[in-house]
Amino acid sequence: MTSKEEKTPANLAEANRVQEARDIDYFRSIPWCAALLLSSSTQGRSENSSSLSITQSDSRILRPNLEDALMSRTLNSPDAIPHYITFHSGVPSSSSSSSSPSESSSPQAQGSTHGYVTKVSTLVALGPMVNGWEGICHGGVVMTLIDEAMGQLFTVNKRAGKLRKEMVFTGYLNTRFKKPVRTGTEKGGPSVVLVVAELKRVEGRKYWTEAVVMGPRDGGAAGDGGKGLEELASAEAVFVQVRAKL
Repeated sequence: MTSKEEKTPANLAEANRVQEARDIDYFRSIPWCAALLLSSSTQGRSENSSSLSITQSDSRILRPNLEDALMSRTLNSPDAIPHYITFHSGVPSSSSSSSSPSESSSPQAQGSTHGYVTKVSTLVALGPMVNGWEGICHGGVVMTLIDEAMGQLFTVNKRAGKLRKEMVFTGYLNTRFKKPVRTGTEKGGPSVVLVVAELKRVEGRKYWTEAVVMGPRDGGAAGDGGKGLEELASAEAVFVQVRAKL
């Protein structure tokens, strides 16, 4: 597909559909990821919400312009980040969900996370082209994965009508590295990590979030539903939603 052909809406939609299906199938083929997705789906039904939503991560979607080009194009290769999905429990019911969020009536004006989707997870396959040291993911890439997972919180809530459409930017991102985040090899294939992001506090246009990066303990299978995962890195951040220009 040529660059010009790739940018037509029909071709982009088909490319995104194929990639989403391929990525979901890939993670479902890995026992600990499949168990995690099933476990999360079961948990989602107990939280007054619908079943699990599993999608291609928003920043992975190919667009006719170069928005999100880092994740959708630059790192979207077999030896960098070949597979990447987002999943979360269904949108919580809310009496205000039928109306558009406003400065005075939306949940963020009340300083509470009630009514939001407060937890989003991503599964990411890491190849050797994101190495810092050999076999270890570059720290800047790890921070990018955390920032991306946190950003999915806003994408999901915007789509659900829980958040105004204005852009949200990272105010700060403090990261703690606890253990190496392992990458895969050209022959052995990528390694996989789980990133879990949570919305912790909302005050006006400021959003406090936390996230953890986890991987299989000692390179093992991570157990049933991801119970064998260990924490590799964690972060806390504040995001700020900017006002639309008049």
